[in-house]
Amino acid sequence: MNPYANTHLAAFLKNRILELSKKKKQNQIATEAGFRNPNMIAMIKAGASKLPLDRVLSLAKALECDPALLLRLALEQACGVTAAHALIDVFGEPATANERDWLEVIRQESAKPDPRITEEAKVAVAKIFGG
Repeated sequence: MNPYANTHLAAFLKNRILELSKKKKQNQIATEAGFRNPNMIAMIKAGASKLPLDRVLSLAKALECDPALLLRLALEQACGVTAAHALIDVFGEPATANERDWLEVIRQESAKPDPRITEEAKVAVAKIFGG
């Protein structure tokens, strides 16, 4: 029985491993992520096992994906969608690497520790993204 087979994490892992298949094998991903048992990736991908939360960062590096995305998927798998959403409601959505880069630019350019968003700033950002 594979209780986690229908999770977003299992689907993501299948797709990401397929995307990386020309570059690296599943066993290499397991090794890079620090799993002693190379079958652990297959077990997580098949939904037979959960991704241990302490492996999120190392697996994200091995999968060449954003750790915030992988953390969201792992939280859903570990504690259920409702509990994962409750954690995000309390602590906020994990920021991706790209979002953190934007935040760093905003902090550098604003010269303020906590700049308020203005309508003018919203319009400027919308223009950057084609809105």
